[in-house]
Amino acid sequence: MLSRTAAQLFWMSRYLERAENLVRMLDVTHSLSLLPQSRGAMTELAAPLAVTGTLEAFSQTHAPLEAERLFNFMALDLNNPASVLSCLKQARENAHAVRGQITTEMWEAINSSWLEAREFPKRGIPSVSGFFDWVKERSHLFRGATYGTLQRNDAYWFIRLGTFVERADNTARLLDVKSQLIEPAVDTLSPVDVPQESAPDFYTWSALLRSLSAFEAYHAVYRDSLDGRRVTELLILRPDVPRSLRACCDEIVAILPKIEARLGADDAGRQVKRLAGQLALRLEYGVVDEILDEGVHSWLTGFLEESADLGTAIREAYLEAS
Repeated sequence: MLSRTAAQLFWMSRYLERAENLVRMLDVTHSLSLLPQSRGAMTELAAPLAVTGTLEAFSQTHAPLEAERLFNFMALDLNNPASVLSCLKQARENAHAVRGQITTEMWEAINSSWLEAREFPKRGIPSVSGFFDWVKERSHLFRGATYGTLQRNDAYWFIRLGTFVERADNTARLLDVKSQLIEPAVDTLSPVDVPQESAPDFYTWSALLRSLSAFEAYHAVYRDSLDGRRVTELLILRPDVPRSLRACCDEIVAILPKIEARLGADDAGRQVKRLAGQLALRLEYGVVDEILDEGVHSWLTGFLEESADLGTAIREAYLEAS
């Protein structure tokens, strides 16, 4: 497979995963903005801008930071390269470039999604929550079509690799923004304390877990009230939660040998395997108390730096012409 083709497949899946993760983040912001007298309301509204690095671009519009303006900028504005519509457009353009490498069902899923999405700025959307659900459903449709119809070849593994690299990055960024909520809540508890969450805390943890499809998993594992320490453990260290950092890194480690085997070079991507293995081992043997002692923000900053190094290594090993 040509490195250019591999790059287009890799970024096609990353952009689609990014669109889904962005609406999950916006969903949290929207839910918390509906709470009466919510604490840190402006911080919550600014969170998607901070995570995507678009705070300065939004500020240049000279528009007040309000929920409706934030939604239009982050969801429907094609002039914002980090918006949901921009991600869907980029995913479709990459899919078009590799049309011969993907199945008809995959192409129809991603092409029809873009054709419908581009009409939203003109005719509007029925509801904000309905738009979030629509994006998630279209992402699930494409992922299901990929899993159910695509031959397990180079294209499949590069698509899967892009999905989990993007998912790990987005989970870490979302957690990083929320770390100022996690750490103060945990710092007030001794090891024997029983958490007594306030209503705002409960809704904050609930919204965060729901945004990562982990609310049911939390109650299945802990069967207790929500608290920051357990949320941290679940979303970073649990291998059985699909959007946790450990689950994503475990998938990456499992995918890399498939790519190398098909490339027919034993030493190809050695740096990629080393970096991915280091991340996976750090998570496999990590302890939540050590993360909290270091500070959630500090720990996640280190993770994101290592994740960026991994992304660079993947690009140099597989996605650039030698």
